Amino acid sequence: MGDAHEVSRFGHVEAADLPPDLRERIGAIAEKSGFVPNVFRALGRRPAELRAFLDYHDALMDPPAQNDGGGLSKAERELVVVATSGANSCTYCVVAHGAILRVRTKDPEIADRVAVNPHAVALSPRERAIVDLALLIAVDSAALTDAELDDARLAGLTDDEIWDVGAITALFALSNRLAHLTALRPNAEFFLMGRLPR
Repeated sequence: MGDAHEVSRFGHVEAADLPPDLRERIGAIAEKSGFVPNVFRALGRRPAELRAFLDYHDALMDPPAQNDGGGLSKAERELVVVATSGANSCTYCVVAHGAILRVRTKDPEIADRVAVNPHAVALSPRERAIVDLALLIAVDSAALTDAELDDARLAGLTDDEIWDVGAITALFALSNRLAHLTALRPNAEFFLMGRLPR
């Protein structure tokens, strides 16, 4: 990639130059993380698409609390993203969401293992079902049958959780392809997150 571009091959927009509603949304993310993730700077060139991406992302990755306390955990949601992004060879999403997965699981190795060889990594039966379902949907969704859904149910996933695995995989398949199109560069901050004790 070289130094031909800092963020994206199509350029980027700084958070201060975004429309007010997006500036506020991205500002809240930057305040929490300490930096503006490059995906928002790149997609900021097309504000309507950034809004749509953020809305769908937030609905899937940070849903309102469910009354019964069920549903995929935040770590499980990131596990889906890392498995999907590894299958799609998306450096940006593996690096960015790998960092979040490491932080959420307090495991400095899990993201690398899942991204590089998801079939060999030691996972709980529930995590294995989540990763296997995400991988099938990411690489060969037309091959999905009721048998794979039954396997996920046997591992304890509810139909809503199965839907979430599929929807998160689909959203990040889109995100992975946009990252490839733009040659999106991960922020340097992501690389060390969750690797060393705080």
